[in-house]
Amino acid sequence: MDTLFTQFVHEKRWVKTSTSDALKIIKDEMPQTDANATLMYIKEEIKKGKIVTLGECRFSNSEK
Repeated sequence: MDTLFTQFVHEKRWVKTSTSDALKIIKDEMPQTDANATLMYIKEEIKKGKIVTLGECRFSNSEK
């Protein structure tokens, strides 16, 4: 399983996030998108060491 961390813009620390919680965040931030496809895209990008921002939430594969 891929490790996923999230950080909202108003927070200072990264939080380890489950896949189900990540899907809820995606649905809240971008309700018009396919949450599963968006999560797959996020996981592919964070594997490359990138930070992906979606609305007010950032996703990463490590605590920065």
